Formats: sequence, C-alpha cells, structure tokens
Amino acid sequence: MADSDRTQVMTGGCQCGAVRYALYAAPEKVGICHCRMCQKAVGGPFFAWAGVPAADLVWTRGRPATFRSSSVAERGFCAACGTPLSFRYLSRLEAIDVSLGSLDHPDAVEPMHVMGVESRLSWCATLLETRPATESGAVDPPDDLRTIVDLQHPDHDTAPDWRPPDVAAPH
Repeated sequence: MADSDRTQVMTGGCQCGAVRYALYAAPEKVGICHCRMCQKAVGGPFFAWAGVPAADLVWTRGRPATFRSSSVAERGFCAACGTPLSFRYLSRLEAIDVSLGSLDHPDAVEPMHVMGVESRLSWCATLLETRPATESGAVDPPDDLRTIVDLQHPDHDTAPDWRPPDVAAPH
C-alpha cells in the first residue's frame, strides 16, 4: 500500500524543520528510559520514546543522521539542529522508537513503561510534586527576553521551502 493510500496517525520532526516524519500507526509501546546512555543521548534526565513498527514510520522531509551508540543500537538525530529523533535496535529492524518530544502533539501519548531505573537521578521521583512550577511567560522576563522570536519549526507540516523568520543578530 502506498503512503498516499494510508492515513497519518501522528506527525513529528526536529527543531529546525530539516527532518519531518509521519506515523501511520499509533505507538504500540510508550515509555521513558533513565539509563545513562539515554541520558547522554538526549542531554536530559531520561529519554521519552514511542515505539512503532518501522514500516509505519515514513521520513517525509530529510532523513536523520545516525549514531551507533552501542554494539546493539543506533540513534537518529537531525544533523542540522541536533534534535534526538529515533532509537532502534540493530537486531530488531522491524521496530523503531521516536522521541516523544519530536512529536507534533506529544501529549497524545502517555508513557506506560519506565526503564533504566538504576541510573535514575535521585530527584526525578519527587521533582514534579515538590517544586514550585510556573508557566512559560508567567514570570516577568529580563529586557533581552521580552521580544524573543521563536525560530523553531512549528508543530505541523509546512511547505518544503519553509524558513524561520529573519532576525537581527544580538548585539
């Protein structure tokens, strides 16, 4: 069946828009991994992922670069902006995970698995319940952040020639 005959279930992509993808099936497994390798791969306390059959992931703009992070797996990322995009075991090419943060609507899926807890940072278990939380823009920003211009690709597909707005370089 051609991709044009299938219905996209979800879409996603990198921060700059150079790499975009479509999922043609809902994720089968969704989870987070706290292992040290995942922490380093995403530069954060854990990697949040959604697994799909590889046949149901289509790269619709560009292709990710890959890094073989271990003897058994590779990770896909945007070579232009560095956004982590995928994880796949080399012996299980029929399946692939996409990063939750790269989905256009990451709130549409909820992690049900937690892995790699031996490396979970001690504060991860209580952080969200015990620290004050504010919404973006709720705090009075410094002068240099009052006129911020978002240069990220929007959370939807765009024309192939999409470019971020031109902005003057900071002084």
